[in-house]
Amino acid sequence: MNIDTVLFDLDGTIVDTNELIIASFQHVLDKHKQPRTREQIIPYMGMTLEQQFQAFSGWEDVAELVTDYRSFNTMHHDTMVKGFPHVGEVVSTLKEKGMKLGIVTTKIRPSTMRVLEMFDLLKYMDAIVTVQDVTHPKPHPEPVLTAIQQLNADPKRTLMVGDSPADIKSAQAAGALSAAVAWSLKGAEELKKYNPDYILEDMLDLYGILGWELVKK
Repeated sequence: MNIDTVLFDLDGTIVDTNELIIASFQHVLDKHKQPRTREQIIPYMGMTLEQQFQAFSGWEDVAELVTDYRSFNTMHHDTMVKGFPHVGEVVSTLKEKGMKLGIVTTKIRPSTMRVLEMFDLLKYMDAIVTVQDVTHPKPHPEPVLTAIQQLNADPKRTLMVGDSPADIKSAQAAGALSAAVAWSLKGAEELKKYNPDYILEDMLDLYGILGWELVKK
C-alpha cells in the first residue's frame, strides 16, 4: 500500500532545537546542583521533560525543574533555534501532492505552535498532537494513533519520521511505518538498533520512499 500520510516529530527532526534543549537542561541541572554533560543528556532526548528530569535528578516531583527549564528555553528560543536543510521544501511539496501531514511531539502546545509558526510550517499541518493531547506520550502508541485518527488515516499507509527511539517505538506499536533521521544527535547507528523501516540521510530522501522522482524546486 502506498504511503498517504506523513507524521513528523518536531525537536531534532524538522526543527533544530538541539542546542537550545541541551543548554536549557544544563542551565537547570547546574542551578539545582545536578550537573550533566552533553553526552549524558543526549540519550534521554525525545522523552517528556518530566521523564528526563526524573532520570537526571532521581526526584519524583520535578515541577520546579520543568518550570525553570521552560523559562530559560522561552527566553533563548528565537536566538538558538535553527532550521534543517530542505524541510520547508519537502513539507510544502508533500502538501501540494495531496499528502496528509501531522506533528507528533512531546512538546507542549504553546511551544509547538510557536516554533512551527517561526519556520512557516504550521500552515501545512493537518493534525498536531502534543504531550498535552494524550495520556501516554511516546514511545506509547497513543500519540501516533491519535494523529492517525484525527487524519482518518490508515496506519499501514502512515509514515512517522523522528530522531529518537521513542518515535520509532511509538510508530511500530501503532502499526505504522517509521523513518529515523540520520541527523539525530543520537546517530544513525544507534537508531538502527530499533529497526526503523527507513533511514533518512536528508529530508529529500522522503521522495524516494514515496516512490517519487527527486523534485528540485
